[in-house]
Amino acid sequence: QVQLVESGGGLVQAGGSLRLSCAASGSIFSINDMGWYRQAPGKQRELVATITSGGRTDYVDSVKGRFTISRDNAKNTVYLQMNSLKPEDTAVYYCNARIATLPGRYDYWGQGTQVTVSS
Repeated sequence: QVQLVESGGGLVQAGGSLRLSCAASGSIFSINDMGWYRQAPGKQRELVATITSGGRTDYVDSVKGRFTISRDNAKNTVYLQMNSLKPEDTAVYYCNARIATLPGRYDYWGQGTQVTVSS
């Protein structure tokens, strides 16, 4: 069994900061790409940021320069530092990881954490 557990969401004023964390646990051989997605009410889930096992990162244009994704491979944890938050960043944020386990390699998802940015 593999689980992704997120933390760090909450309510913040526009211009503020939040840091999301997502820890993977269970029977893990290795973790490849990790990422953060978000889904706002009435909208499709969108990719926010990704990071490879080697540390290469990529971001959706709307968060470049404001968000930073990082990971601690020893802790099987991925982070999302969100600065200069805007009301349009309000969404449920989900972490995702491609994880190698005994049966094979699969995509796993966290339960989601709410981020609300007030104007």
